[in-house]
Amino acid sequence: MANPESVPCKAELAPLLSGSLCEKQPGKLGSTKANRVFATCAMLLALLLCSALVFASTAIAAPRIGVMTMQPGEIFWERFGHNAIVVDDPQRGPPMSYNFGFFDLAEPGFIGRFVDGEMEYALVALPLEQDLLLYRDEGRGVNLQWLNVTPAQAKAIAAALEENARPENARYRYDYFTANCSTRVRDVLDRGLNGALKPQLLASSHGNSFHSEAVRLVRPAFWMWLGFDLGFGPNADQPMSRWDEAYVPMRLADSLRQSRTAGGAPLVQSEQMLLPHRIAPEPAEAPRRWWPYALAGLAIAAAIIGIGRRKPAWLAGLAIPFWLFCGIVGCLSVFIWGFTAHWAGWRNENILLFNPLCLLLLPGAVAIARGRNPGRWFSRLLIAIAVCAVAVLILKWLPLLPQRNQPWIALLLPMHIALAWMFSNTSERYSMVPAALKHS
Repeated sequence: MANPESVPCKAELAPLLSGSLCEKQPGKLGSTKANRVFATCAMLLALLLCSALVFASTAIAAPRIGVMTMQPGEIFWERFGHNAIVVDDPQRGPPMSYNFGFFDLAEPGFIGRFVDGEMEYALVALPLEQDLLLYRDEGRGVNLQWLNVTPAQAKAIAAALEENARPENARYRYDYFTANCSTRVRDVLDRGLNGALKPQLLASSHGNSFHSEAVRLVRPAFWMWLGFDLGFGPNADQPMSRWDEAYVPMRLADSLRQSRTAGGAPLVQSEQMLLPHRIAPEPAEAPRRWWPYALAGLAIAAAIIGIGRRKPAWLAGLAIPFWLFCGIVGCLSVFIWGFTAHWAGWRNENILLFNPLCLLLLPGAVAIARGRNPGRWFSRLLIAIAVCAVAVLILKWLPLLPQRNQPWIALLLPMHIALAWMFSNTSERYSMVPAALKHS
């Protein structure tokens, strides 16, 4: 590799150009003019050679910039995939991976900040081969996209990452959707490209939302899928641009393939597979239909009516886990909305479907299961819960921030109405039954 300091320059060539070739020789005027022309050409040639060598040295010295995308893993925090920026600078040793996804579960207060939605992650720079070890052991595929950036842009990105990775700068406030490991990669690239990436990604959308992408990726883990689907509010249901969609590393990789440099050339210069994917693939997109939930809700409502007419005590016993589940989900939703920074769960209409008031039904349900009077308040509370469920359906016709929870409305609304109907006159019926017959 050429070193700029070793390239001959004008000052070093001066002694060579001031010798016999440039001296006047008495009586040889024609020879002297020829020598001057030759000397001038030699000097110009040397200067051109010097400039070419300096330019070649600068071009060789510029690092290569790549985006490494890791496929989803099987642990819950790996379900969304991952990515990192690779800087390959031959002058500074082996390629480095700049990874924004590091956190420490053993850090004091981590669990509390996780619950509050105020976690901190960190950028760590480590050799690429070392970073790949974990993904190789887990069987996760890794793909590397080399970017078509100018030497100046490559140097700017590398310098920004090196500065960001310093211990005093490495930590950042983490948000699942707007400030995660993938959006950090996106932002670094956009700044390095002088803002050329963001307008391209803002200009189009796949129609996905934070909610739809999250539940798609965690679908293989049922309880995680259920928690996400019930826990997200309308803030997470708005259509995203491809810029926002880049919170998913695989989506960012797709967008980079479609992006262009300021000069109109493809942004991705080349791609290579670093590791094959040996576990279950990323879940594919699938339409979410509400009518299967409606059929299930109507079937369960019919069963509620059938059992309630013959065995009200049995129905009360079966309703206890349902009301307990609804109450717990509702309380968690209220907590997320009122006491945490998890903005994606704020204003969640599912609170009216999975109503915290269901917990107040449990003593009455236990009483009915034992053949006792649940009290006059029991039927009134059931009606209130059913009215709340109907209100969720009415909200769909109001000009509010829409929430895509139609499947859960279709499932739970018939169930709440059927339970309210079957137990609406429970206290009156039990007050008319002789005590001796209440256990029969």
